[in-house]
Amino acid sequence: MNDYSPSLPDGLASQLRSRQPLLWLNPSYGTALPPSAAGYEGILAAADRFARGRRLLCALFPQMSACGGTIESELLPAAALQRALGADPTRDGVWFLKADHQLPIAGSIKARGGFHEVLAHAEALAIQHGLALPGGDLIELAKPQARALYSRHTIAVGSTGNLGLSIGIMAAALGFAAVVHMSVDAKDWKKSILRERGARVVEHGGDYAAAVAAGRAESDADPLSYFVDDESSTLLFYGYAAAAQRLVEQLHEHKRPPSADHPVFVYLPCGVGGAPGGITLGLKRLLGEHVHCFFAEPVASPCMLVQLASGESSPMSVYDAGLDNKTDADGLAVPLASPLVSPIMHSLLSGVFTVSDDALYVNLNGVWKAEGIEIEPSAAAGIAGPGWLLESEAGRSYLTKHGLLDRRANITHVIWSTGGGLLPASDHARFRAMATQQG
Repeated sequence: MNDYSPSLPDGLASQLRSRQPLLWLNPSYGTALPPSAAGYEGILAAADRFARGRRLLCALFPQMSACGGTIESELLPAAALQRALGADPTRDGVWFLKADHQLPIAGSIKARGGFHEVLAHAEALAIQHGLALPGGDLIELAKPQARALYSRHTIAVGSTGNLGLSIGIMAAALGFAAVVHMSVDAKDWKKSILRERGARVVEHGGDYAAAVAAGRAESDADPLSYFVDDESSTLLFYGYAAAAQRLVEQLHEHKRPPSADHPVFVYLPCGVGGAPGGITLGLKRLLGEHVHCFFAEPVASPCMLVQLASGESSPMSVYDAGLDNKTDADGLAVPLASPLVSPIMHSLLSGVFTVSDDALYVNLNGVWKAEGIEIEPSAAAGIAGPGWLLESEAGRSYLTKHGLLDRRANITHVIWSTGGGLLPASDHARFRAMATQQG
C-alpha cells in the first residue's frame, strides 16, 4: 500500500493556513515545457473557428451584430484606478483593465473557452452527418437540419457559475439539450439566466468538484451526451489561449509594444486554471520572456499555488493543505487545479498571489469609484497584482532577478477583469455596500 501524499515546502503550509495574503514565486519558472504543451496548432485552430463562427453568432444572438460576431473585449486604460491605489505611472508603469466582464452574451471570460468548445462539438457533429464541410463557414450550423440533429443530443457541464452560463447559453441557442450541474451554493441569478435560456440546471450538495463528478457520471451514461470537462478540456484551453493574439494587437494600438525594455505583467484570477492557463500559454507563445503572468487566488482556495508548490505530479488539493475552500468568489472556489493545466504552468507561470474576500469587495468598489466599471468579486482578484510586484519584498526580488527593477516605470500592467457583465444591479449595489462596511 502506498501511503505517500504530496506536501508543501516548510513554512508555506502554515502561511497558507494563516489566510494572510501572500505572493508565491514559482521556482520552476522558465524550465522546459512538457511535450504535451506544444499546442500552437490548437491555438491557431481555435482562432480560425472563432473567425468562421462570426456569422453564426450574429444569427444566434442578433445583439452581436454590433461587434461583428467577435468574442473579444476592450483593453481599457486604468489610470484613475492606478492613482486611487497610490501607484504613480511615471514610477510604476501603466495600468490597463482587460475587460472580459464585457464579453457579449455570457458576460465573462468563460465565453472564450465555453463558446469555442460548443462550436467545435457542434461542427464535428455536423461534419459527421454531412451537414457541413471541414473549414467552412459555421453559419451552416444554424440551418434547420443541424438544429434537428442537435435536438437529439445533450451538452452537459459541471460548473460553479460562469462556465455553466457560457456552455448552457451557447448549447441551448444551437438547439442542444443543455444541462448544467452546479453546486447548491452557486448564485441564484446564474441559475435563473440558464433556465430562462432553456438549459436544465441540476443542483448538487458539496463543492465544485462534486458537481463536476456528478455531471460527468450522468453524461457518461448517455451515448448522445457530450460532457465539457473544465478540468481537462483542450478545446476550452485553446479557446482561452486564442485571446493572446488580440491582446498583443491592443497593446500595440495603445503604443505599449512588448519588448525587453517594456515588459508586460498580466494578472489573472484563477479557479481550476483553464482560462488563465490558456491565456498564459498563448501569451508566452507570442511574447516569450517579455511577458510575466501571475495568477490571483482566494486565500481559502489557492489550488494552483498548492499544486505547483508541492512540486509533484500527484494531485494535491487545498483540503490537503488544511484549507476549507470557502470563499465568496464562487468562480474561484475550486479545491484541485486542472491536471491538464498545472504541468504546463509549472514552467510558464511566474507566480501566484492570494487575496482575501474582504479585499475582493474593497477592490471591486475601488474599480467602480475610480473607473465607473461594475465587476463581480472574483473579477477583482487581480487588482492587487501590481502592488505585490512593486511593493513587496518577494515582488522586488522577482523584478531584480529578471533585471527589471530599474525599468519598473516601463512595465505595462494588465489586470484581467473576468466577469460580472450579467450580474444583477442589486448584487452590484450589495457588493459595494459590503466594501463600505469594511471601511
